[in-house]
Amino acid sequence: MLEEIVTWAEIDLDAIAHNVRAFTRHVGDSVEVIAVVKANAYGHGAVPVAQVALEAGATRLAVHRTSEGIQLRRAGITAPILVMGYTPPSGAASIVRHDLTPSPISRECADAIAAEAVRAGRVVPVHVKVDTGLGRYGLLPGEVEDFVRYVGSLCGVRLEGLYTHLATADAEDRAHAGVQIEAFGRLLAILERAGVRVPLRHVANSAAMLRLPEAHFDAVRPGIAMYGLAPSDHWAPTLDLRPALTLKSRVSRVRELPSGSGISYGRTFVTTRPMRVALVPAGYGDGYHRVLSNRGSVLIHGQRAPILGRVCMDQFVVDVDGIPDVRTDDEVVLIGSQGSARIPAEEVARLAGTINYEVTTSLAARVTRVFLRGGEVVGVSDVGDGLTPKVLTGSSGLPS
Repeated sequence: MLEEIVTWAEIDLDAIAHNVRAFTRHVGDSVEVIAVVKANAYGHGAVPVAQVALEAGATRLAVHRTSEGIQLRRAGITAPILVMGYTPPSGAASIVRHDLTPSPISRECADAIAAEAVRAGRVVPVHVKVDTGLGRYGLLPGEVEDFVRYVGSLCGVRLEGLYTHLATADAEDRAHAGVQIEAFGRLLAILERAGVRVPLRHVANSAAMLRLPEAHFDAVRPGIAMYGLAPSDHWAPTLDLRPALTLKSRVSRVRELPSGSGISYGRTFVTTRPMRVALVPAGYGDGYHRVLSNRGSVLIHGQRAPILGRVCMDQFVVDVDGIPDVRTDDEVVLIGSQGSARIPAEEVARLAGTINYEVTTSLAARVTRVFLRGGEVVGVSDVGDGLTPKVLTGSSGLPS
């Protein structure tokens, strides 16, 4: 039934595994790799990506919300899962029930987690986030010592980790990243003098993992790089990263338009000569940005076909005048490679005035994810319309 799907994203799980193995070699045996799979693994599919990342050498997972961690637990994943975002006190029972590692930064949250843990006869590991210069979630360095002492006084919780997040690790100028790393190091020294031992210290996102070894500490948290995408527009990745996602659709109609024909809403493109055009059944309802109207291109038969007129919710039109023999059902690549031609997510991001993170995380749930290993389909996401020939199941995530 795969042939019935008109727009889909192919996720190369071998690329994910390759990237994670490259990270483990890069940071060495003494540094853990925490695979960041928040936001549905940056749009790639959280459960299969998490399973493959763990198989390839990651030791832990990180998400932003408790609900994301619960999804992984329900899929049978048993590895430690760090919840990096805010969990309200009312979510403490879910944290304990699903064996998640929260990031409390208030006594109220810590108290709620401790109470639920004691009730369940458990001891919950917690990580405390430090705001060393990003200005979002986390305690200021001067607030940390008192808070971790308070956490240490509670039954039912134990301090397992301390971490921060860098604001400019992707920039050419490393100065501010250095300031943040130094602030984190000073805090660790203060805690150590106070007799507070932190087993797991982590700072590095993808960019810092790749080019700031002084940020590696006990663990690194690769996110965007795990998906084979560049963490910076200013410098090239220092490792061989393989993009995992290819966004595909099909030609749904081919026809000749006479000169003077308006294309799509607003008639922002009008033909000045007879043109052969193709209709592609994808649009901003799938997460393919409307701002690509009259700007972007797709690949058909390994050649670029420019977008004509506005991208609609469900479809858009492309110019195939210079591409011979285009027919209905021909493959269209919106992001990725076809033959020797390639449209990387970074190019789409540049045209859309955004970053590659948003390009992949914007992909809607109705875009079927087709998971590949060794070039073979090993799973298909449930799109809720019965088109589910295979769904990843079991502890390994791969059908037997």
